[in-house]
Amino acid sequence: MPLSYRNLSNSFSSDLSTLCLWSSVPLYLPVTVIKAYSSAGGPSFKGGVFLNLLNKLWNFFSSVKLTVIILLSQAATSIIGTVIPQNESPGAYLHEYGKFLYRTFDFLDIFDMYHSWWFRFLLLLLTTNIIVCSIYRLSAIWKIVFVKNPPFKASRFKNLSNKEEFSDTRSPQQLLEIYQPVVSQSFRYNKIELADNGFCIFAEKWRWTRLGVYTVHLSVILLIIGSLIGSIFGFEGYVNIPEGETKSSVRLKKTDAIHNLDFAIRCDDFTISYYDTGAPSEYRSALTILEQGQPVLQSNIIVNHPLRYKGINIFQASYGELPPQMDHSIAHRPEEITLKFTSRETGLVYQKKAVIGEVIDIPEGKGKFVITEYKKRADFMGQNIGEAYLGIFTPSAGNPVEVLLPLRFPNFDKMRKGNLVVAVVDQNRDQVDSVARPDHYYTGLQVTKDPGVWIVYSGFILIIIGCFITFFMSHQSFFIEVSKKGNKSFVMVAGTANKNKLGMQDRIKSLCSRLTNLK
Repeated sequence: MPLSYRNLSNSFSSDLSTLCLWSSVPLYLPVTVIKAYSSAGGPSFKGGVFLNLLNKLWNFFSSVKLTVIILLSQAATSIIGTVIPQNESPGAYLHEYGKFLYRTFDFLDIFDMYHSWWFRFLLLLLTTNIIVCSIYRLSAIWKIVFVKNPPFKASRFKNLSNKEEFSDTRSPQQLLEIYQPVVSQSFRYNKIELADNGFCIFAEKWRWTRLGVYTVHLSVILLIIGSLIGSIFGFEGYVNIPEGETKSSVRLKKTDAIHNLDFAIRCDDFTISYYDTGAPSEYRSALTILEQGQPVLQSNIIVNHPLRYKGINIFQASYGELPPQMDHSIAHRPEEITLKFTSRETGLVYQKKAVIGEVIDIPEGKGKFVITEYKKRADFMGQNIGEAYLGIFTPSAGNPVEVLLPLRFPNFDKMRKGNLVVAVVDQNRDQVDSVARPDHYYTGLQVTKDPGVWIVYSGFILIIIGCFITFFMSHQSFFIEVSKKGNKSFVMVAGTANKNKLGMQDRIKSLCSRLTNLK
């Protein structure tokens, strides 16, 4: 049997995860909605079919079961997104999970789960659920908060356990003249009723705090909407700009695609300073923003001090050395390289001679390997790692994998987590003429855009305000009754609150103490 609104608890859980858990109470839409729809040109439905459909749809989104299912689904998918690394290279995923699981996870967007269509759908579903539940419950709270003359019954307060009584030798009329200014000063709303042998004062404050939970609801909605806007319309990319050059596009981090900007970025100068130990202490880029070839903004950026233009953030992320512009040195590439192959399965180590461009067979029938290129300066994740070889490892059963072999880091290939680890042991090459230390740099910039960030910031501010109101403030009502019995006036003070009812007894005692000391 469906519950009525009166059966619902007026209190709200302190757990933030249940702030949107309301009630599975069936809610029947007002007939005025249907009338408004029909008057606007909508079709008329016989037998209440359309009304029943809307009722079922409304009940679906106002159901506590839906909220629990959404929250559990988001929790489960978040665990998956934590266990499975996000936005790695396809080759790493293919090596880790195999062809079948790779295709399955790729189809479900597991590798970029938080930007997948189904995760966004869960967020939209949760947003709709919160809005519908809030609208349903808000109508009753609205009548309590914005009523001009709230009704009160003396019998309701007289039966409360939270009350204090004391006597006073002054007459009720004298006490009324003393109490009234104090009550008016402490409570926004107060009402006095006179009786034959005394009077009653009803007072209340912080009625608006009942809306605190809706502030939290609104903040959650803003956080979700802001994150969705940033996820859909924002981007994050990287670009390397040599000194004196201009770029008007960036390479996106997730898809490796080229994204064109509405303006161009020119690196006028790049400077770097060092500690006494030789480690870099600060690197600074002098940038100019160009619109249609004309400079519109100039700024120096360092780490954590970005340049912002048209909602786009430009961060100093990295740097690198470029070859000297005038370099007459002759560097011959190695003629013969000695490679070391280590099998993770057997632990055996093999050494093979290799020449660039020639395919060699790997022992134990593990496949073939070929060195394709020698680089004087190789880049890894925007950093210069020095001399390195590029090779292709073709396993006996599997797809070819590109392998990077920097000479400075012989254990570099272990990060690939393959069954075979490749390293360069030795190389035979001609003498390389000495060159001067390069003094020409490029600046590595991180370029981001998040149009929903201010909505997210607003959500964070609102959730702090809403939580403070919800957990530390309450709607408080007080009742003061003064009646004359014999030569004394007897005073009773009672009160109630929608939250923290245990603390109400202390507030009543404090009020009694204040009234007793009034002269």
